[in-house]
Amino acid sequence: MPGVSEIENGASINELTSKAMEAEKTDPSSAIEIYNGILKTDPLQIHAYDRLMIIYRQEKNYKKELSVINSGIKTFEKFYKEQSGKRSKKISEISEKLNKAFDLVDKKGNSLYTPEPIDRWQRRRETVEKKLEKGQTKLQSKSSK
Repeated sequence: MPGVSEIENGASINELTSKAMEAEKTDPSSAIEIYNGILKTDPLQIHAYDRLMIIYRQEKNYKKELSVINSGIKTFEKFYKEQSGKRSKKISEISEKLNKAFDLVDKKGNSLYTPEPIDRWQRRRETVEKKLEKGQTKLQSKSSK
């Protein structure tokens, strides 16, 4: 995989991202490999997830796009959960009070706010799922003829 070996050889994430964006124009499969390599090295690279989603959407490969979306959401949910666990008790108390004051939580104290990029990716997931359902419906109608 070019992305991982190049990082091991000292290439920066920015250099690899530039290389992947160039590859998107002529060789999307190479760009996919580079972006996946970037994500193996640093799974919090939002840009790499976004570009993979775009490439798969352009290829009309909605299953792989959905897989990338789900992977990104899972990674960032885990990251935000870990971050909230690292706060001091005093900061947590202040955050809870602020969230209640600004109506950012429901009556049970559950957050009504979804941080980026999770919120954007959840909306994208809905779109992809609709496209997949539409594709399944077309396949079923063709097979019943």
